[in-house]
Amino acid sequence: MDGTLGAARPPLSFWVVTLLGLCWNSFGAYLYTLTNLGDAALLNSAPPAMRDYVAAMPLWAHGGWALGIWGSLAGSVLMLLRSRHAVAAFAASLLGAIISFSAQAMAGVLEPAQPVLILTVIAFLLWYARTAILAGNLR
Repeated sequence: MDGTLGAARPPLSFWVVTLLGLCWNSFGAYLYTLTNLGDAALLNSAPPAMRDYVAAMPLWAHGGWALGIWGSLAGSVLMLLRSRHAVAAFAASLLGAIISFSAQAMAGVLEPAQPVLILTVIAFLLWYARTAILAGNLR
C-alpha cells in the first residue's frame, strides 16, 4: 500500500450492500419514470385514490418525490464509485422522501408499510455510507 487515503480495498460486504442498493434504487427510478410517462399498466394497478393523487400532485410534493428517488440512485452510483458524496445524496434523498410521504399523508393516500420500508432503506444506506467513510472505503 502506498499510504494514500482510501487505497485499501473495501470488503465484500461493501460491494454487496452497494450493489443491492443500486438494484433497489434503480427499480425505484424505473417505477418513477413509468409513472411520469403515464404507463397505463402501472397506473391501473394502483388504487383509484392514488391514481387521482398522482394526476393532481402538487409541485412541491413531486419535487420531494423526485429528490427522494434520484437522490438515492445518485447515492448508490456514488457508492459504486467510492465517493464520499454518497452521504450527501442519501441525506437529500431522505429529506425528499419525507416531503413526498408527508404530501401523501396530507392527501389521505399514504399506505404506512411502504414509507416505513423505504425510509428504513434510505436511512440504512445513509448510515452505511457514513460508516464507509470512517472505514476508508469512500474517498
